[in-house]
Amino acid sequence: MPIWDIIGPVMIGPSSSHTAGAVRIGRMVRMCCGGDVVKADIYMRGSFARTGAGHGTDKALLAGLMGFKPDDPRVRDGLELARERGLDYHFYEEDVDEARPNSARIVATSGAGRVTEAIGASIGGGAVLLEELDGFQIGVSGALPTIIILNRDVQGVVGAVTSYLSKRDINIATIKLHRDTRGGLATMVLELDSDAVDKQTVEELKKVHPAIVRVIGLKGDEE
Repeated sequence: MPIWDIIGPVMIGPSSSHTAGAVRIGRMVRMCCGGDVVKADIYMRGSFARTGAGHGTDKALLAGLMGFKPDDPRVRDGLELARERGLDYHFYEEDVDEARPNSARIVATSGAGRVTEAIGASIGGGAVLLEELDGFQIGVSGALPTIIILNRDVQGVVGAVTSYLSKRDINIATIKLHRDTRGGLATMVLELDSDAVDKQTVEELKKVHPAIVRVIGLKGDEE
């Protein structure tokens, strides 16, 4: 049994699911934005909405959006620090029948003006799942370094991406594909064995095929 399952995550409490998990959701959304988050509309679902305030879920989500880690003491002051930094945030409750119990939908705006909408869920023990990104199902845990590619659904994109990674000796642990309609928009989610999610890799992947619209790199949990 992994030691993580015995002692739980290193974190600022009180709850691994409502606090540490919420920080991780916020951090992943920040990385998807590609920069500092200046505005966030946060729609709390399930027990996040019902008991989140008592568990510090609100301050934890904001701490993650500011780039803090789950064990950062500043998580406790997430609300105050967000106000000091000029982060324009608003919390709402959202009742969605099929939503996971501990989840939130976040509409975040970066300093560059990019708007990103994501749905994240805390699934226990500090583990999380980024379920959706800009309307696409992605199912990213963040446990491994991950690359998310948004592209037009044309032939050759998958081959171009995997060929590039192979030439860089980067091994793919898992790959998931999703598209809205044939010939429309698609996503490719690649979890990697090696920590190769750096700025150079992201920038070079944008150029391997003309149908690629956007590339997002998510560091693993250790970063």
